[in-house]
Amino acid sequence: MRTSSVGKILGALGLMFLLSSPFTLFFTSGSVALTAAKAVAGLVLLGVYFATHFQQFGQVATRRSSFFFGTSVLLGVVTLGGLVAVNYIAFKKNKSWDLTRAKLFTLAPQTSTTLGGLKEKVHALAFLPPSHPYYDTVEQLFRLYQAEAPEKFGYAFKDPQRNPDLAAKYQLKEGQATVVLVRGEGASASHTTLNTISEQELTNALIKLNAVGTQKVYFLTGHGEWPLESEPPAPGQPSDSLSELRKQLLQEGYTADELNLAGQKEVPRDAALVIIAGAKTPYTPPEVEALRQYLAAGGRMLYFAEASVEPKLDTLLAEYGVEVDKGIAADPQFNSGNPYVLVSMFYGEHELTRPLRQRKLNLEFPTARSLTVLRQGMAPGVTAQAVVLTSPFAWVETTPDADATPSDGEKSGQLTLVAAAMRDTKSAQDKRFDEARVVVVGDSEILLDPNWGHEANRNLVLNALGWATNQVEKITIRPPDREVSTLEIDRDMLDNIRFVSTDLLPLSLLGVGLAIWLSRRNK
Repeated sequence: MRTSSVGKILGALGLMFLLSSPFTLFFTSGSVALTAAKAVAGLVLLGVYFATHFQQFGQVATRRSSFFFGTSVLLGVVTLGGLVAVNYIAFKKNKSWDLTRAKLFTLAPQTSTTLGGLKEKVHALAFLPPSHPYYDTVEQLFRLYQAEAPEKFGYAFKDPQRNPDLAAKYQLKEGQATVVLVRGEGASASHTTLNTISEQELTNALIKLNAVGTQKVYFLTGHGEWPLESEPPAPGQPSDSLSELRKQLLQEGYTADELNLAGQKEVPRDAALVIIAGAKTPYTPPEVEALRQYLAAGGRMLYFAEASVEPKLDTLLAEYGVEVDKGIAADPQFNSGNPYVLVSMFYGEHELTRPLRQRKLNLEFPTARSLTVLRQGMAPGVTAQAVVLTSPFAWVETTPDADATPSDGEKSGQLTLVAAAMRDTKSAQDKRFDEARVVVVGDSEILLDPNWGHEANRNLVLNALGWATNQVEKITIRPPDREVSTLEIDRDMLDNIRFVSTDLLPLSLLGVGLAIWLSRRNK
């Protein structure tokens, strides 16, 4: 190739580098050093072009060289304009795709539902300095929330050192880094402070803040039920308390308290829900009658059965169409390595398990009692329905300590593990709600702290609470405890990646194409 041809190619590249230098500074990298390097490289290449065509400058350009120069400049301008237009459109559209395996940058359905159900706009105030290690993570999370509901969620970052009055307003300790959610304005504004900053915590705080009034959930005591809190277990021993469930209830806007019905004539009027979790000794007739009157007036109750015990609530449950079978449910095929630890992916057509059914999540029951959904003998206006079932291979083992094989006379087939019932109580005297709602679960151990981390079970329990208290927005899938698998990239590295991918690489390809075109054209 002749020297003049090489000079033309280098000159064209130099012109491209020089003209695209502002693009590097304002759109891609933002680095002054890279911009200066491109400009200098462009000037050097243009210098080579002028050096190789020095003799031609004193002459009037020929028609062919003028045309070549004009088309080269026009091509460079058009190319540069195209790159600017493409990047401008990409910036305005701001379209992104979440390609991570665990969908780290996709909000959970519960979050979307919660944002859509906000009655007032909520402002998140992040009291984090820019140097805080979680600053970028929190900002990314806020962007997702705002993109999902721009009219209902706003955010701002406040440096607590520079805004001491604002930090004092929300009673933050000196140097405390946290997020405060504020709903409303002026004297009617309410706020809540997050303990930790994650999607689950943020969504739960929104639910709590959006709750019109806190609903009170009573856990019955006095008959060996699992306690809300207990003494710390001995080393190596599992916890037998419901402390994790209690935390979750608080986060979702409930207040959890214990209630002993002994000596009580009725369930307190402020009860939004009564939970019986693993009762092991019989209830007295007055206690049963108090529960009966409570449900007849439109009360709501969740009953979690315990294996091998009979708390004498059979008659009351039968009035709501559910009977707890004698024995323990077993399944030789759908289990977790033990025929008594059932795994179920079999759902009825009930709304409280609709999200679980759509996600095809597997439930797990450590030692479950099976249920029978009755069709007669219920209280007036009661309808009962199976919610979760076993596989068709299950049976009820009446002597689990003796063997683990089905015997003659034992119930077998697809067994019911969770059932739900409703009763119309619009005309009830001194009614609490228009409908009584009862959910019966054949296993109480799914509530215990060691088992609370099972995502499907946790959502089953909380959806049962949401359905029983007639809160449709709480029948959903909550944000899971996701495994973090991100690549740590600092800002300088990110700028360099952006420069190479959106500036240097396409420009180099364009230059190579231009060189090939010029080389062929000069032959």
